[in-house]
Amino acid sequence: MAKEYLVFDVGGTTIKYGLLSQDLKLHDCQRCSTEHNHNGHILAQLKRLSANYQQNHELAGIGVSTAGIVGADGGIQYAGPTIADYQGTPIKAALKAQTQLPVSVVNDVDAALLGEQLAGSVQKADAVYCVALGTGIGGAYLNQSQLLNGAHATANSLGYTLFDVKTQTNYEQRASTLALEATLKPLKISVPEAFARARQGETTYLNVIKAWAAQVAAGLAQIMLLFDPEVLLIGGAVSQQGDFLLTLLKQQLKPILPPNLCQTQLKVATLADKAQLYGAAAGLIN
Repeated sequence: MAKEYLVFDVGGTTIKYGLLSQDLKLHDCQRCSTEHNHNGHILAQLKRLSANYQQNHELAGIGVSTAGIVGADGGIQYAGPTIADYQGTPIKAALKAQTQLPVSVVNDVDAALLGEQLAGSVQKADAVYCVALGTGIGGAYLNQSQLLNGAHATANSLGYTLFDVKTQTNYEQRASTLALEATLKPLKISVPEAFARARQGETTYLNVIKAWAAQVAAGLAQIMLLFDPEVLLIGGAVSQQGDFLLTLLKQQLKPILPPNLCQTQLKVATLADKAQLYGAAAGLIN
């Protein structure tokens, strides 16, 4: 029987998990609650599920994608308020000691980018910057197969950039999909529904989304000017808006970039919410 990788994606409310075969087929995908990490529930779940899978499958290793900043030791170096009492959780050490298997732990935005390089839309690109639009905004930079996270592993904290003194807001507070959702709330419509109506040319929704796209583009322009990546990859659920989203972003980028300077190609992620599961195992497969 061929060996498989057990892969996890730990978010604020949900742990997704499944098996990834050596020929990159993802299967047996399931999910469970983080229980807001009450009494260290996340690590306890990872250990319990790892034990169950190891008993029933021949595992080659365990990959974990997780929210938070991951330290060199595979533990949680920093975690915001989204997951309580998560900082300091020794994920890699605990799973390795229990299973005696190779274990890889990576930040979730890094994992999304690694997943897209492994099996998604940027398999042939050498320099890719990924912007994940969601509840917040995260960044990840992959250059020549190396993740560049800075001297203290806090680089690409994109959501905290572009602070505006007048409004007392940062980039993610203006440009995340959560921000778009808040703008649409008085109209009593969801983000996917608003995009659908905008596609049909309904002015009210098209104008709201264009204004939001302008906020997103302001951050993308900084990345293109500072890093000059081959590809700038848009991730998160909103990436499913595909070419329609890319067209809006390109329109908003045009007036704020020097003419004919930037050659970065914009793309959307294609693995959707499975990218992190693929990326969790990328360090074990490559």
